[in-house]
Amino acid sequence: MKENNPELVDNGTIRRKTIVSILCFCLFLAAVVLAWFWIKDSPKASGAAQPLRTVLDKNEALFGKTLDKQLTPVYPKEQAAKKVRVNGYYGIKSPLDSNEWRLKVVKGPGDTLFLTIDQLKELPKIDFAFNFKCIEGWSQISHWGGVRFSDFIKHFHLEELAKREYVGLVTPDKEYYVGIDMKSMMHPQTILCYEVNEKPLPLNQGFPLRLIIPVKYGVKHLKRIGTMTFSDQRPPDYWYEKGYDYFTGL
Repeated sequence: MKENNPELVDNGTIRRKTIVSILCFCLFLAAVVLAWFWIKDSPKASGAAQPLRTVLDKNEALFGKTLDKQLTPVYPKEQAAKKVRVNGYYGIKSPLDSNEWRLKVVKGPGDTLFLTIDQLKELPKIDFAFNFKCIEGWSQISHWGGVRFSDFIKHFHLEELAKREYVGLVTPDKEYYVGIDMKSMMHPQTILCYEVNEKPLPLNQGFPLRLIIPVKYGVKHLKRIGTMTFSDQRPPDYWYEKGYDYFTGL
């Protein structure tokens, strides 16, 4: 009499399941290879393959809606690093005559506001320590001080310009440039920064003025701001043109 053991499986069943598993794996592998070639051979859009650029744009549309509720955690200034890391030298390699430097705020054709650092220091100062994050994979708690961008807009009566969609920032040598959505610029923690660790910015941190925008990765924190523009179209952005995300939010 044949023993009825539910734990025993006949060789035919094992063979069928093995064949199905191998076929499924081969189909999955083929799909991955085909998708890779499809993306690789797709037309480029601002430095990235079109499918990847589409995904990045969708991410921007989704996560951009969270800014109203998002405040970056702050820390006691005593926790801030004494030696602040530099996250890039683009736009700050050329010599700078600090006496000649002005922040150029382009209000319209033939209408540019030229501001000194002392004029900016007349505005209420804000300072805080937060966890600065770099796309290279490192982060560091650092302490920054300057004027809140939204206060800057009000003080210099730029409210109409702030109704536009984007702000463009360019270094004096025009070697580095970023475009940032206005919603992020008007965030309460976005500052035009002139101090680090309660001292004037050193040259390698963007003296005399840089952007600190905690809701974004370090590539958007442009050092040594030269020119500021406002527009309803995306301004040029250095890393976006090389295939990165335009929004670059955390």
